[in-house]
Amino acid sequence: MNGTSGRPGSTGLNDTPNTDPPDSRPQDTQEPPERAPAPRTAGKRIRNALLAIDSWIDSTIYSGGVRLRGAWDGFVAFTERFNVQGPGRWAISLASEGMTWGAVGAVLVLALAVPAFHETSDDWLKKAELSVTFLDRYGNTIGERGIRHNDTVPLEEFPDHLIKAVLATEDRRFYEHFGIDIPGTFRAVLSNARAGGVVQGGSSLTQQLAKNLFLSNERTLERKIKEAFLALWLEFHLTKNQILKLYLDRAYMGGGAFGVDAAAQYYFGKSARDVNLAEAAMLAGLFKAPSKFAPHVNLPAARGRASVVLDNLVDAGFMTEGQVFGARRNPATPIDRKQDDLPEYYLDYAFDQVKQIVDTLPRGYAERSFVVRTALDPNIQKAADTAIRDSLKQFGKDYGAKQSAMVVMEPNGAVRAMVGGRDYGESQFNRATDALRQPGSSFKPFVYTAALMTGKYKPTTIVVDGPICIGNWCPQNYGRSYAGSIQLIGALTRSLNTVAVKLAEAIGRGRIVDLAHAMGLRTELKITRALPLGAAEVTVVDMATAYSVFASGGYSVDPHAIVEMRTPAGDPVWSFAQNAPKPKQIIPPEIIAMINPMLNSVVENGTGRRAMIPGTKVSGKTGTTNAYRDAWFVGFTGNYVGAIWFGNDDYASTKKMTGGSLPAMTWQKVMAFAHQGIELKPTPGLGNQPAPKLDGAVAQAAPLEIEGVQRPVTLTPASAERLMGLSARLREAAGQPVRRPTAAAEPVAVPGSPQAGSN
Repeated sequence: MNGTSGRPGSTGLNDTPNTDPPDSRPQDTQEPPERAPAPRTAGKRIRNALLAIDSWIDSTIYSGGVRLRGAWDGFVAFTERFNVQGPGRWAISLASEGMTWGAVGAVLVLALAVPAFHETSDDWLKKAELSVTFLDRYGNTIGERGIRHNDTVPLEEFPDHLIKAVLATEDRRFYEHFGIDIPGTFRAVLSNARAGGVVQGGSSLTQQLAKNLFLSNERTLERKIKEAFLALWLEFHLTKNQILKLYLDRAYMGGGAFGVDAAAQYYFGKSARDVNLAEAAMLAGLFKAPSKFAPHVNLPAARGRASVVLDNLVDAGFMTEGQVFGARRNPATPIDRKQDDLPEYYLDYAFDQVKQIVDTLPRGYAERSFVVRTALDPNIQKAADTAIRDSLKQFGKDYGAKQSAMVVMEPNGAVRAMVGGRDYGESQFNRATDALRQPGSSFKPFVYTAALMTGKYKPTTIVVDGPICIGNWCPQNYGRSYAGSIQLIGALTRSLNTVAVKLAEAIGRGRIVDLAHAMGLRTELKITRALPLGAAEVTVVDMATAYSVFASGGYSVDPHAIVEMRTPAGDPVWSFAQNAPKPKQIIPPEIIAMINPMLNSVVENGTGRRAMIPGTKVSGKTGTTNAYRDAWFVGFTGNYVGAIWFGNDDYASTKKMTGGSLPAMTWQKVMAFAHQGIELKPTPGLGNQPAPKLDGAVAQAAPLEIEGVQRPVTLTPASAERLMGLSARLREAAGQPVRRPTAAAEPVAVPGSPQAGSN
């Protein structure tokens, strides 16, 4: 018996091992198979999926790159067939670059052309300009603005020598170019480069017409680009003769005349059909600069320009020297238009206001011609022109001042006179309305008024005039000394800088700016440490407006030259009384009663003594800026307000000119004349206080003499007493009853007597 028969699992017949599969074994002896946890299985599947995606992306990119490389190699192999060697290669390269940059340029040109074409409209040939006839306050015609226009003369009726003169001077290649004269432009650029300035224009006649019809006169690159595209647009829409006719009819020729025929009527009293060669040359010379070469403004310059036009006719081959010889020997003589009598700066100001009013009229209003009555007083205007001209002529060189501007208005804002410079013929820039200059100490009344309005200060309030520093800025007084404890009225009278700065620090500079804007200063006033000393920029008309608030009793003022507008048929269009905004109380009456006596003290006891007027209470303030660049006097009475400025256009310093010198002296001459023979109104806050007696240089100043103007003047009490005594003796001699005169306490106005003005 086998010794192994007793082992478990043996059959006892042999020793063969048990080969049954595990699952055939009894259930109680079979072990279950091992399984991985579910989370580990899910993570493996996600990893496998991501690997598959990554593998697909890699294979796709690789295969795509292989295909692209193959395609590129095929393209290169294809283009190798067209490979050019030698000089031809450079030509092809240049052509390719040219096409590329040409495409870029075309896009740029289109972008630049769109703004130009926006200037055009369907009715561009029918647009009407304003035509305004101005009257003074008495109803007398004083001038015109806008168009003086006549386009009824056909092109074929213009004299041949007139058309040749225009083309020889403005555009000799007019009938050859396409709107832009490229050779002429390059020629002008070279000529200007040689001369170091602008001596020759490069614009074609068509470009000039485009500017006249659609654009302004501003010298900017944008305008020149628009001008070029609009010239092309005009050449496409019109014939050459139509362009030439429009140019002759629409160009501004000076004197308010638009077009050659209107200019011929204005300057020579005849139609353009009848002008001779000398007159045609003078007209052709006006296109370049009508204000400079207008014969009624500067006849020598006009004749010199006409001679240049005659030279051009010969140089262009349009005429021979023999044909123009007679015109050289007998230059044109225009009609005397008495340019000196026209208030040109005032008319420009009034015309701007007319345009603003027209913009407010109802849409669809078709009338474009108006008769406008202004507030201009021609006698005061002439007095202002004469006083400024004489002051600059007599003292301008000594003081180093070349320019001046002045505005005279009523306390309600009606502008009676305006001077925008010493000579309108030399410069049409209106320094009274457009020049921004620092007012200096003439700004201080706004500081003091704002302080009084807080209720913490009165004219008798004691303040300390002493050193003050704000950061590293330490302002000083004019005399570099300090007054110590002083009343507020004394500080303004003496124009102490440190007190004004201390007041501004105490009340806040923003309060001062708000008040100044409410009173009429329209420019931006930057809030700086030096603001209370006048370190801002203002205009002369705005300063007159702001001081008018003092003269009006604290009410807002709307400066205006226009009293009423009517159509030529007499129909009313607009009037200041009905359509202007109503005044509002800006400064309370009790504050006016404080500040106006303080400003009166400036004139009678302080820096403004040279502005005193015989028999009239004057209030005001002088102003002088750093380095003596600007000198001001702004003052008022119960009747008028005046602001005057002296200085230089290039901001050059004067020779220590202060506001109390030439400005106050000139202001006094104008205002003394304006107050002669009128009813003197009391100044708000001053009542009927008697005017001070004048002494010294003020009393001995020479009177202002104005040719052709004689107004009632005010005599001193002594002179009036002597005249009345003489009158009594004459009456006694004639046997007439006599009433013995007593000493005159007030000046007496005697019409027709010699003027007794003073500095």
